[in-house]
Amino acid sequence: MVVVHLSAECFPLAKVGGLGDVVGALPKYQQELGVTSIVVTPYYDRKFARDNEFEVIFESNVRMGDRDLPFQVLKETTDKLGFHLHLIRIPGLLDRSEVYSYPDETEQFIAFQLAFLEWLLRFSEYPDIVHCHDHHTALVPYLMAHAFKYRFLSTIPTVLTIHNGQYQGWFGWDKFHYLPETDPLTRGVLDWGGAINPLAAAVKSCWKFTTVSPTYLEELKQSSKGLEPLFLQEEKKGSGILNGIDTDVWNPGTDPLIPLNYSMDNVTKGKQENKRALCKEFGFTLSKPLFAFIGRLVGEKGADLLPAAIEKILSAAKGKASILILGSGDPAIEEQLAQLKETYKKDYNIYIGYDEALSHRIYAGADFLLMPSRVEPCGLNQLYALKYGTIPVVRSTGGLKDSVIDVTEPEGYGICFDELSAESIVEAIGRAVDLYANTSNLRLLRKRMMLLDFSWNRSANQYIDLYNSLK
Repeated sequence: MVVVHLSAECFPLAKVGGLGDVVGALPKYQQELGVTSIVVTPYYDRKFARDNEFEVIFESNVRMGDRDLPFQVLKETTDKLGFHLHLIRIPGLLDRSEVYSYPDETEQFIAFQLAFLEWLLRFSEYPDIVHCHDHHTALVPYLMAHAFKYRFLSTIPTVLTIHNGQYQGWFGWDKFHYLPETDPLTRGVLDWGGAINPLAAAVKSCWKFTTVSPTYLEELKQSSKGLEPLFLQEEKKGSGILNGIDTDVWNPGTDPLIPLNYSMDNVTKGKQENKRALCKEFGFTLSKPLFAFIGRLVGEKGADLLPAAIEKILSAAKGKASILILGSGDPAIEEQLAQLKETYKKDYNIYIGYDEALSHRIYAGADFLLMPSRVEPCGLNQLYALKYGTIPVVRSTGGLKDSVIDVTEPEGYGICFDELSAESIVEAIGRAVDLYANTSNLRLLRKRMMLLDFSWNRSANQYIDLYNSLK
């Protein structure tokens, strides 16, 4: 079986969020299971692309409206990532340093998809599956099904994975001329609410779609920025498959980015030594429970609730806990969180930005990970935390609900809450502080978490089963 994964991100080439982690791992695990995995992304002028060997395997031109765009397809020559990585380069559109936030982002990703389809037409043998990820590639199922130019591709099964249904890629009908000619009767497939909606078009056109957790599949029927009726209508096409993690990268026993490697057998010592180094780095007291938040400082992640919650915890707890923040996002939230540092110097610190190595040190050294998310289609951070014996404190939504069981339940190992409020975060942290005081129970929970299997092996097999159902 040959599967092409089409994505805007892929770790380590370009990662902005969980999409990059998934596309950098799932194809590798599928390759190990006997699937030939090809990943296709835009070219980005970043370290990975500059430092590795690529060869040009295809060159052509593609028409986008009144523009004739020359493009190249580059292949990484060593397959060092465990799958076949291809990059599409278009001067001025797909040769930039950043992934998103350009004023012509719509043109950027339309050009990417059109160039991919132009190349796909020239394959000597078509792949068994074209697997598209999120709205940046969501026009591909529609065009394969309905564009006259790509009619020979219509028999290739298409799968869409929705990593975050809040982002749908809307653009106006004034840009419809960018797309190749289609049957006028199919143009309604593109439309949702008077605009072209790539995600909606893909859900209508693809053979199957997946979400990155079972609970998120159900949540989209209730809250998906206007697409709720569509997800109800197309529910028979949908499957919820929980993401996994790459245990070659996220493994405390072998992780080169943490001060001391450890396993389930010596988790108490390993956590203590990593915590000691982290406390020294950020000025914390070793004996206090250390809570961490890693992620985007945006409302979607519940980060807007953190300033009030942190103030209540650190003022009321009388020095019983420490809190460390790693992330960036909304400038107003960043400023509020940064200001707290002056008031609570001994028990609070923040790093504005993102540092991959630091995130590994935090997972290894923190006692608890905070995830008070409003929306969390899957969440990978809680899975990393579990692997490192760090107890997740989460709001039960999306993938968090599917992967974290409260300590009050049989075989539970996390702390869960339902209400979205600063008070609920405070209450959950209070429960965690009490739990931290019970040393024997803490040791038991850490071992229980580290025994859990959230590797990609299970999820990769579920995707392969889905592919086989389409053959």
